[in-house]
Amino acid sequence: MVRVYLHEVTKMFGKGAKNVVALDKVELEIRSGEFMVVMGPSGHGKTTLLRVVAGLEEPTDGEVWIGDSLVASPRKGVFIPPKDRNVGMVFQNWALYPHMKVFDNIAFPLKIKHMPKNEIERKVREIAEALGITETLDRYPRQLSGGQQQRVAIARALVKEPQVLLMDEPFSNLDARIRVTARAFVKEIQRKLGITTILVTHDPADALTLADRIAVLRRGVIQQIGLPSEVYDKPANIFVANFIGDINLFEGSIVGKGGEAYFDGGDIKLELPPSAARNINAQSVILGIRPEDV
Repeated sequence: MVRVYLHEVTKMFGKGAKNVVALDKVELEIRSGEFMVVMGPSGHGKTTLLRVVAGLEEPTDGEVWIGDSLVASPRKGVFIPPKDRNVGMVFQNWALYPHMKVFDNIAFPLKIKHMPKNEIERKVREIAEALGITETLDRYPRQLSGGQQQRVAIARALVKEPQVLLMDEPFSNLDARIRVTARAFVKEIQRKLGITTILVTHDPADALTLADRIAVLRRGVIQQIGLPSEVYDKPANIFVANFIGDINLFEGSIVGKGGEAYFDGGDIKLELPPSAARNINAQSVILGIRPEDV
């Protein structure tokens, strides 16, 4: 198990006036064995972050560390190619080879390394058994369900025993019913293997179900990093509050009277506990209430 560390990572696409900042001085540490979920809207840098860690994109600035190894630093002239980073990646569309049977799909990373056939056979069958897809090894991807295809993609990423597992919207092609089962399966496998994992998603249910910690990304900037309960109950700003789940927002002010304080939102007035009143320095505030708290 290793940690992954992004230090002030910036990634730009294009040149001049058409420059697009996909990542803006991102500072993020994924602890050894941690399941980190990076969430945010589409087009706000989530997949770019994964690709920078994997080595599929070079950062414009900053440093990327995997364990004790500096794998990317433009200023220091360092860039370790993907094949030497020992990272497994599950793509959004799973990217299975349609002309290959499941066994050969899973074995592909090992064949590239010219591993002996008996060793390939052993490793493929071990990971297939762990993921419950042994009976599919002689089938083609088109003969599998969506859930089975996803497991094959995960098996292919894990068979080479990577230090880090990267997952790009792995549940987006599954229907709602299968998503629940797939989330539970992914979490179980990650816990069982103890592998450092980064998963990106736009779905709050994925993040709240799977994450040890959540990082919320907006326009390439980290908005908040914290435990699921912290991000949900104590969002850093209005964007995070809205994005992580349904919430009702009310503008108002804090009014003090007789040593007590309450929220005055016109039609809505709520007494505040002393601790909350002491921690609020602004007169004008926005009150957020989750539906389940009503």
